[in-house]
Formats: sequence, C-alpha cells, structure tokens
Amino acid sequence: MSNPNPPILEETHVGGGNVNPVENTFTDRLSHVLADLGKNGIFIALIAVVVLFSILTNGILLRPQNISNLVVQNGYILVLAIGMVMVIIAGHIDLSVGSVAAFVGACSGVFAVQWGLPWWLSVILSLGIGALVGVWQGFWVAFVGIPAFIVTLAGMLIFRGLALVVLGNANIGSFPAEYRALGNGFLSDVFGDFEIDPLTLGVGALAIVILIVQQVRTRRGRQKYGQDVEPMAWFITKLVLVSAAIGFFAYSLASYKGIPVTLIILAVLVLVYGIVMNRTVFGRHIYAIGGNRHAAELSGIKTRRVDFWLFVNMGVLAALAGLIFTARLNLAGPKAGDGFELEAISAAFIGGAAVQGGVGTIGGAIVGGLIIGVLNNGMSILGIGIEWQQAVKGLVLLLAVAFDVYNKRRSGGQ
Repeated sequence: MSNPNPPILEETHVGGGNVNPVENTFTDRLSHVLADLGKNGIFIALIAVVVLFSILTNGILLRPQNISNLVVQNGYILVLAIGMVMVIIAGHIDLSVGSVAAFVGACSGVFAVQWGLPWWLSVILSLGIGALVGVWQGFWVAFVGIPAFIVTLAGMLIFRGLALVVLGNANIGSFPAEYRALGNGFLSDVFGDFEIDPLTLGVGALAIVILIVQQVRTRRGRQKYGQDVEPMAWFITKLVLVSAAIGFFAYSLASYKGIPVTLIILAVLVLVYGIVMNRTVFGRHIYAIGGNRHAAELSGIKTRRVDFWLFVNMGVLAALAGLIFTARLNLAGPKAGDGFELEAISAAFIGGAAVQGGVGTIGGAIVGGLIIGVLNNGMSILGIGIEWQQAVKGLVLLLAVAFDVYNKRRSGGQ
C-alpha cells in the first residue's frame, strides 16, 4: 500500500551550509550604495572635475578668490540654465537666449546711462522687456504651432539685430554702483570689518543645519511608509561629506569678500523654481507634456498655455542674465551674449536632461553649469587656448548625451 503522505524533503546541505538563498545584508547595503551613486552621478562628475583641476593647477582652483570668481563669472549661465532645463523638459529648445540677453542689456544701458533713469526702474523695465520677448516667442510656439527651434532661431537673429540697433554698434557705460552690484557686489561687513566674514559663516552653518533636518525628515518619512532607505552608515557619510563641502565653500567666500550678490540671486531662483517644478501643478504639467504630449492633452492639461508661460519665463530669465552680465562688465556691448545659448543648453544636458524631454531637474542643470564653469576656469588657469576649451566642452556634452541614450536603451531592454 502506498503512503498517502509523501515524505518531507529536508534542506540539502553542502559543506555545512544551506543551498536555499538567504538574505545577504552586505549585498543589500552595497546595492543601495551603488544605486545611490548611480542616481547622483552628476555630482560625482563635478567632484571628479574639481579634484582633477585642483591637482593640475596646484590648488589654485580652490583658492578663496578663485571660488568667488567662479560664482560671479558663471552666474548668468546658471540663471539661463534654470530656464533652459524647464524648456527642454517640456520638449522644446530656445536658441535665442544669448541674443535676448544682449538686447535687454543694451536696453538697460539706454535706460540707466543715456536716459538717466533710477537703477531700480531700469532693472524693472528691462525685465519687462524680457517678458514681452517671451510673450512674442511663446505666441508663435504655443498658439501658431511653429516648432520652438525655428521660432527661437529667428529670435536669435531678430534680437541680435535689435541689440545692434539699440547700441548703434557702440558700447554703453558706465552704470550706477547699485546696478553694478548685480554682477560684482558682495554682502559682507554687515557686523563690522572682520578678516573672516561672520555673516557668510553663519549662512553656511544655517545651510548645513537645514540640509541635515531636511534629510532626516525625508528618511523618517520613507521609513514610516515602509519604503526602502539607504543604510545608516552611508546616510551619515553622505551628510558629513556634503556638510564639509558646504562648510569649505562658505569659509572660502568668508575669507575673500563675503557672499556675492549673484549667489544670493541664484539661491533664490533655485529655491523658487525647485518648488515650482516639484511641488506645483504647473511643474507636474511640464513633466507630463515632455513625457507624452498627446497623453497630457487627453488628460486635460492645457499644453498651449503651459508652453506659452514657459517661454515668457525664459524671456524674463534671459533678461536677468543679460542684466547680471552687463553689470559684471559695467558695459553693454554688441558682442554680449555670444554663445550663451550653447552654454545654457550644454548645462541642461550635462545635468541630466533628456533630449526627448520629460526628464531633468533644476539642481542637475546647476551642477551641469558648474561643471562647464570649472572646465573653463581650470583650463584658463592652465593656459589652454580657447580653441581647445571649446573642443573639450563639446566632447563633454557629447559624452553626457551619449550616456543618457545608453541608459535609456539599457532600461528599455533594447
């Protein structure tokens, strides 16, 4: 008679260990770390570039004066990168930002220098002109349906020509001191004349505290809802490294002239646009349109309105970049803005924006712009000619886009 209860098979042991898989804590933690490094590859690239040029320049790159100059010299590109990455996320492009910056800078020269208007009124009128430029281009893109590439290519020619008309092929200067502070001013000596500015150190310390509190709250929130979190050791290591970087940056600025006004403007823009892109309906609509425009339209998103306001926003930011650049040079000239659009587009793509749209972040665009700035600064310190600088930046852009395409093919199983 056969046994109705089949025998229970025991676990097979080989060399005293179970064949059945067991949870490997080390492997799990390592996978978390590697995944985190993959998500933050752009930051690792920035660190690598900084370390490389610090070695090649014998530490000149990280001197306090040079760090301050990096912020001031690249402020206008970072402002443009913020607007450009939003346009690219929505699946568009803007080739006119350099010409718009030159045109608005020329107009501000007429307002502040030739007409003698107050500096603050000149700034407001100039930003208004930038908004009108955005209205003009947004109308053709959103409501007429002409591709943004064509509209902004035409805008690049139109506003470059208008800049020459306004300037009359001559330079305009010099600007009021308050106006110049947009590009060359510093917030320092608020508490008196100190060798190390205490206000800058205080702001740096506050930034570290806010970072730690925000990261801890985010981690606890993920744990509360049962989501995976990174190992505690790696979490603490990241906080220590980032806090050290912020502290070094703040100390370097405090050792020179304090906080550049350009940095204050950038910080406000990053904060505001970070909230817009991550926590507002408008920001979610931008990502939805870039991911799948037809699906966004079917879901009720007013894509034309979003496109229109994107280009209005880009016009205002291009105007602000033109003001910062003009203030830094204390001069409005016909050659201003040359190549700005290429720098801004490169910053967005190097920072992780996708060519097809739907992907990108404000923080990534800022880091991409910083990589370009460090490349420019480091190669200039080494005495490398402008022709090789252009070649290197082009190669970096190509590799960044190729890496994005490779990741998409790998994730799609192609």
